[in-house]
Amino acid sequence: MGKPAYSGLYRVTISLALFCATVFAQDPLKVEPSHYKLAFENEYVQVVNVHYGPHEKSSLHAHMGGVVVVLTAGHLQFTDENGKTHEVFAKPGEARWYPPFKHKVENLGDSPYNAVYIGIKNKHLASEISKNSGKPEMDEQTKKLVAEALLAGMK
Repeated sequence: MGKPAYSGLYRVTISLALFCATVFAQDPLKVEPSHYKLAFENEYVQVVNVHYGPHEKSSLHAHMGGVVVVLTAGHLQFTDENGKTHEVFAKPGEARWYPPFKHKVENLGDSPYNAVYIGIKNKHLASEISKNSGKPEMDEQTKKLVAEALLAGMK
């Protein structure tokens, strides 16, 4: 009689361990440390420096919802977890919102690509921002100021 309870608990424990391993295995700071470096973190945000050398590729990893600010021009290809690809031509100073997502990255360019990813740690706040992401993007002056501030902070 006690055996089924233990085997059920065992299955739940194994399932939970596999789930946690899958979640943590997709953390770009852990699975892609050559491309993603932690710059700052608190209870609200995680700021990550992104660097891809020419023609470098990543494995599948996940990002919390957040904003990416492009520091250097780049020609990138993103492949989502379902194999769908999307090519991006990134310009310095651009800032884009992304909801939580999983992807692989390939730098298709002949020069390095650098950006800063600012992840929102509060899932409720990130989903609220995603709902309102149809609002206008930053104007050119604001993009320039953000890019200059980020570049100054990296020196």
